[in-house]
Amino acid sequence: MENKKIRLLMADEIECRIGTINEKGLSLLLYKDARADMKILDEVFGPNNWQRTHEVIGGNLYCNVQIYDEEKKQWISKMDVGTESYTEKEKGQASDSFKRACVSVGIGRELYTAPFIWIPGNKTSIQQKEGRYITYDKFKVRDIEYSEKREIIGLTIFNQNGTVVYSLKPSNPVPDGQMMQKQIDIAKDRIKQINKELERTGVALDTVLSRYHIGSIEEMSETMFADAMKGLKKSKEKVA
Repeated sequence: MENKKIRLLMADEIECRIGTINEKGLSLLLYKDARADMKILDEVFGPNNWQRTHEVIGGNLYCNVQIYDEEKKQWISKMDVGTESYTEKEKGQASDSFKRACVSVGIGRELYTAPFIWIPGNKTSIQQKEGRYITYDKFKVRDIEYSEKREIIGLTIFNQNGTVVYSLKPSNPVPDGQMMQKQIDIAKDRIKQINKELERTGVALDTVLSRYHIGSIEEMSETMFADAMKGLKKSKEKVA
């Protein structure tokens, strides 16, 4: 079983979800769903050459994806956890742990290279309801392009009306000073939020970074950051 066998995700296999939203606009995160994982596992290894099981370890729900290695004549396992505080048998948690385990196999790792996707307010309909901002707009990936390093270098996203709301081209120039400052501000805010959760939970920073095979918070993509915060917020407070 080698990662090079795993193909890159196609545009129609990628989902867009809202990361943050305010009166000025919203950010989008790129995700894959479990159906894409199963489809690629079937394509690459064959429907009868992979299987999945779930188990609770230390109060957390884990998924174990096993793939049969024809050369070694044995099952190769990849495991990951779906939530940091599993308490009930819920379909969403089982699906989440399966998708994470499939990332360990090599499916969808390229989504971690996604750029910061910001949709300004003039390209989406944002409303304020009960003290929070919402939108009923739907977003889909129309085109996506990867580099030889399997990194996203081109991306087009459109809304439910077929209007393009975001476009990244390989030939896009290096961000100007204003964009660079925005990226610096985003990085500072991420560091502040993560450190707050690390202090609350007692989780070590190295534990979080090692999960994504990076050396610092600054290296986190928008998707990595959202995923890390989701896990930390579900973790219990450290014992005093």
